[in-house]
Amino acid sequence: MALSCTVVFTSHLANTETQSYLVREQCLLLLQLILVFFLLFFFSIERIPTDAEREVWDQVDVVLKDAKEILDELQAYKGAGQEIREAIQNPNDEALQEQAWAAVVPLVGKLKKFYEFSQRLEAALHSLLGALTSETYDDPTQHLEREQALAKQFAEILHFTLRFDELKMTNPAIQNDFSYYRRTLSRMRINNVPADGENEVNNELANRISLFYADATPMLKTLSDSTTKFVAENKNLPIANTTDCLSTMATVCKVMLDTPEYRSRFTSEETVSFCLRVMVGVIILYDYVHPVGAFAKSSKIDMKGCIKVLKDQPPNSVEGLLNALRYTTKHLNDESTNKTIKSMLQ
Repeated sequence: MALSCTVVFTSHLANTETQSYLVREQCLLLLQLILVFFLLFFFSIERIPTDAEREVWDQVDVVLKDAKEILDELQAYKGAGQEIREAIQNPNDEALQEQAWAAVVPLVGKLKKFYEFSQRLEAALHSLLGALTSETYDDPTQHLEREQALAKQFAEILHFTLRFDELKMTNPAIQNDFSYYRRTLSRMRINNVPADGENEVNNELANRISLFYADATPMLKTLSDSTTKFVAENKNLPIANTTDCLSTMATVCKVMLDTPEYRSRFTSEETVSFCLRVMVGVIILYDYVHPVGAFAKSSKIDMKGCIKVLKDQPPNSVEGLLNALRYTTKHLNDESTNKTIKSMLQ
């Protein structure tokens, strides 16, 4: 396609530097529009991996198969607030202490499961980044076009991540339960009381889990750290391979959401939410990986346009995503960040 559009354009233009530049820009625009049409189906149709994608796809698919169960369990997480309050208010009532402990231990097992899934997700992202930013193809558009199944998995990981963090941020029971668990476990150790739950979460693991949930958006932090680590470990790979992949996905998501002709083809609001989460996810990863971030003038992401797209949605549906941009990005509060962008996120 790139070759054919070059031939068409060059047949009508003289071979000057300025005109050659226009040819390249128009070809790039056409390719991006083609990618938009591809992504209109990308979000609703399962992509079958090619032979070249299969190995990485299989590894990631094992992880993604468990993602829905994780979200369902997190959404159903009610916590042990009542039992904990009664135990704290009646410190000498052993029966209430035992009831609270019995309620908290299985919940901590779930929190441990969520944390361990974040480690699996990190490994999956690492594999996908390796494939989608390799020098197999010349640019990110070619990667996304020719590795559609992997690109779909990358989008699914971002969707899961933003959804997980939205649910976590609105559920204070998670940190309350785990804090109570740690305090009670510490007290049991001091008093030499055997604790069944200690076998499930030892002290070292408890420290790591505590740090994980202390972050407002723990899954997003995991992916941001993983992406930064990937770039640091692959110094032979141009950083633009990663940032261009991220910025291209952000641009395409914005165009899809901001253009009535494309937006009208979405079959459900869940598809819209999916696209919004992917857009925000790649913006945040870009902001961590790019030396000057997503908010700089030189950024390849139209941040004003992306924020406007978010603000054009029903407020209740995007507040978590706006908060993710406000509180989990790296460069928003830099002095060089445009004041208009800052005010849009206030």
